[in-house]
Amino acid sequence: QVQLVESGGGLVQAGGSLRLSCAASRSIFRINVMGWYRQAPGKQRELVATITSGGSTNYADALKGRFTISRGNAVNTVYLQMNSLKPEVTAVYYCNLEIGNRGYWGQGTQVTVSS
Repeated sequence: QVQLVESGGGLVQAGGSLRLSCAASRSIFRINVMGWYRQAPGKQRELVATITSGGSTNYADALKGRFTISRGNAVNTVYLQMNSLKPEVTAVYYCNLEIGNRGYWGQGTQVTVSS
């Protein structure tokens, strides 16, 4: 079993930046994909970005250029740098880990962008 813990959310003004962090409870050496998803009130959870253990990335089209996903030096961490934030990105952001056919979710961290 793997637990994921997110941090770094908060309240920021439009145009500002935030960096989200996610740490898994143990090192993961198998091929895997880590990523960020978000869920706004009344909407379905949707992809933000993913990164494979080999470093390949994938982004939601609307967020390309403003959000950057990266892995930490430790094999069990992933980050999401969010720049030029807009109110419409307000949501709960969830960290995700996929290992083979097993998926794990963090508890979520709230990101609120005020206009």
